[in-house]
Amino acid sequence: MSTTERPRILVVGGGYVGMYAARRILKKMRYGEATVTVVDPRSYMTYQPFLPEAAAGSISPRHVVVPLRRVLPKAEVLTGRVTSIDQDRKVATVTPLVGESYEVPFDYLVIALGAVSRTFPIPGLAENGIGMKTVEEAIGLRNHVLAQLDKADSTNDEEIRRRALTFVFVGGGFAGAETIGEVEDMARDACKYYANVRREDMRFVLVDAADKILPEVGPELGKWGLEHLQKRGVEVYLSTSMESCVDGHVVLKNGLEVDSDTIVWTAGVKPNPALARFGLPLGPRGHVDTEPTLQVKGTDYIWAAGDNAQVPDLVGRDAGNENAWCPPNAQHALRQAKVLGDNVISGLRGFPQTEYRHANRGAVAGLGLHKGVAMIMLGKKLKLKVRGRLAWYMHRGYHGMAMPTWNRKIRVFADWTLATFLKREVVSLGAVENPRGEFYEAAAPVSASVQESRPKAKAS
Repeated sequence: MSTTERPRILVVGGGYVGMYAARRILKKMRYGEATVTVVDPRSYMTYQPFLPEAAAGSISPRHVVVPLRRVLPKAEVLTGRVTSIDQDRKVATVTPLVGESYEVPFDYLVIALGAVSRTFPIPGLAENGIGMKTVEEAIGLRNHVLAQLDKADSTNDEEIRRRALTFVFVGGGFAGAETIGEVEDMARDACKYYANVRREDMRFVLVDAADKILPEVGPELGKWGLEHLQKRGVEVYLSTSMESCVDGHVVLKNGLEVDSDTIVWTAGVKPNPALARFGLPLGPRGHVDTEPTLQVKGTDYIWAAGDNAQVPDLVGRDAGNENAWCPPNAQHALRQAKVLGDNVISGLRGFPQTEYRHANRGAVAGLGLHKGVAMIMLGKKLKLKVRGRLAWYMHRGYHGMAMPTWNRKIRVFADWTLATFLKREVVSLGAVENPRGEFYEAAAPVSASVQESRPKAKAS
């Protein structure tokens, strides 16, 4: 990290808000006006709405991530974690991936840590669950599902086959419904190449504690999405939850028990727990409490937005809902980042702050190839509700254009275009999770026991 006499704007987190806010600040900043430093344990930003398609092989995983150093060439990018913040001294402690921790002074601070998977103390979940918050998890899920088909096709043990071909998904929001829709689609395509596996042999189970799925698109489209998944053979259990999954034995609150080697957890998110160590005012659920200007309450040099922030929804409050808060979704995160970036520049120059105000424009969701739902707001009360292939096109069009940088936009659209003419790849590369395994086995004989058996060189 370089030292500088210029004011430092420290951005904690390189996700939606962190990356977009840093880009905005760098774009608006005069030459030499300040130093922008971004700290994140990953050197890239992940466009999470595309994770289900990456898991299904519709998009290359490399194309759903954006390298921070490439899109922020004028910023310092530190790969590590901010473990503590001293507001009195205005310094943050950064712990790199390797080496000792060190302090980074700052004049202005942006909190953009985002969210992590919301889990519960369910026996067996930590050992057997698969999340869907990172590109690594999406790749792992794809390889895992295809490996289960390999396993089922190559065994005569009926119990192993049944466990391998049973897939349990917990959570019926965007992440859960989209992921099970995409993975079921991929498995349906893949089984054509397996002599001993048919779609009828597979069992897909979706569980949610709520009484509906896809609440973001409204009850009518949510009901259509539910019926659509059920027509595809997906078992959906609502108003229930998973009580345990020890050794892959899934027990639901409604009494259903199934054995499965694939348990995908998408039951919501919660603010990053690291926020509790920063000494910031937090809301009842652990979000950073902010003003409508995205400034952290009680400060004039700290801003927060996105999934880790509790941001007042001024549009909802104007409509009479005094307790309206902006939901934790990409639509708000992208727009908050722009306002946040502008407000940091305003704070740097001593200008007034701007309040964040954005009316919900609707929601889109994909449920596999050529299947989706979309709810578009045309006015305060007028809604356009679309389902099927047209909604799927709207889903892809919206997120394709929302993908940051033209480099990634072109790559994503190229993936989709090629998929129109070429069949889906159904290759499992599970070995990438342990790439040195085969080499280690080959090299292992030349170990201590072998060395002991070798004749020792005589001393001269």
